[in-house]
Amino acid sequence: MSGGIYGGDEVGALVIDIGSHSVRAGYAGEDCPKSVFPTHVGSQAIEEMEVEGEESKPTKKLHFGTSALLTPRKDTEIVTPVLDGMIEDWDLFESMLDYTYKRGLHSESNLHPVLFSEPAWNARNKREKLTEVMFEKYNVPAFFLCKSPVLSAFANGRSTGVVLDSGSTHTTAVPVHDGYVLKQGIVKSPLGGDFILMQCREVMKNLNIDVIPAYMIASKKEAKEGGQPDWEKKKDLPEVTESWKKYMMNYTLEDFAASVLQLLDTPYIEQDAMGMPQCHYGFPNGYHQDFGHERMKAAEALFDPSLIQGNSMLGVPHVVSSSVGLCDVDIRLGLYSSVIVTGGNTLVQGFTDRLTAELSNKTPPSAKLKIIAPTNSIERKFSPWIGGSILASLGTFQQMWISKQEYEEAGKSSVERKCP
Repeated sequence: MSGGIYGGDEVGALVIDIGSHSVRAGYAGEDCPKSVFPTHVGSQAIEEMEVEGEESKPTKKLHFGTSALLTPRKDTEIVTPVLDGMIEDWDLFESMLDYTYKRGLHSESNLHPVLFSEPAWNARNKREKLTEVMFEKYNVPAFFLCKSPVLSAFANGRSTGVVLDSGSTHTTAVPVHDGYVLKQGIVKSPLGGDFILMQCREVMKNLNIDVIPAYMIASKKEAKEGGQPDWEKKKDLPEVTESWKKYMMNYTLEDFAASVLQLLDTPYIEQDAMGMPQCHYGFPNGYHQDFGHERMKAAEALFDPSLIQGNSMLGVPHVVSSSVGLCDVDIRLGLYSSVIVTGGNTLVQGFTDRLTAELSNKTPPSAKLKIIAPTNSIERKFSPWIGGSILASLGTFQQMWISKQEYEEAGKSSVERKCP
């Protein structure tokens, strides 16, 4: 490595992957992240003590991690440093990174090189700012930034393919060729996990089901099928904010979506869906019910957004075919033969079967369509992190790092030269 600063395999590198829903952090060479916690943060307004007659100024106390977020507290807003996959609130991001090192990894930042993932559309000023923060504040010995779709492709043993990532806030298709992102082919749709949770809320509203988050429940008795649940509300609950209430509602509905939603092999027709098996689900307050065609319709919005009135967003198959269509003709067949599926939304039952059926109708006759989707949910949800873990532990990668010496010589602009 230039400068001889970083001794390759002697010190384990760290891999950090920040998504819209969760942060994944761990050591390169391992199978899964050591620490996974929500990207959302509880920001609680607290008043400082008065000092020598001065007026007290409200300050913020931050709460990180699932258990801290799920605890009801007065005046706690739910905030996030990430918008559209990119870091927007740098102070909050640095606090999150402090928590990652101290509580998630139990490690000192100056001991380990760091590989960060980034969205394919990340802006140059944000890349340079992150490089500056990591070297100046965290004093890392070496640093590297790599695009998430490239890492997902590596995790699945590919250097060329189109990476379909359906996460919390959006669904994207990004073509990767020989380990490089083809920027002209990036296609994004705001269909994501948040959109699916909206559909779940509609289902509850139409069926007159009150979703009661677990934090409100002191005790419960199981309700008879379709009957009203018998539960008691906790006493002395603090007055919580609307953003925290919404977060808790979404947290409850996420479990419902993961357990109940299913996609049909063919486009949704209510009469056909009526004949599908029902799925039983119990809510935190003891209410339970069988769900039939509603669970297919809620998931269908990912593939056919026109089901929702006045919606013109691109469905998942259109995102993939549009992305491939924006690339050069001579590499399209190679992209169709390697469609890599990643992201939490893709774990909806029937997702890959439906995607295969829909894309088969869109691919040219000469193309051999192949969908690559790990059956393991960990690999599907954390594929950018796993790709980073593989990459940062390769002997051939060690000369790729931006070393501390290189940063001191060339400054933050070195990230543009060394991290494509």
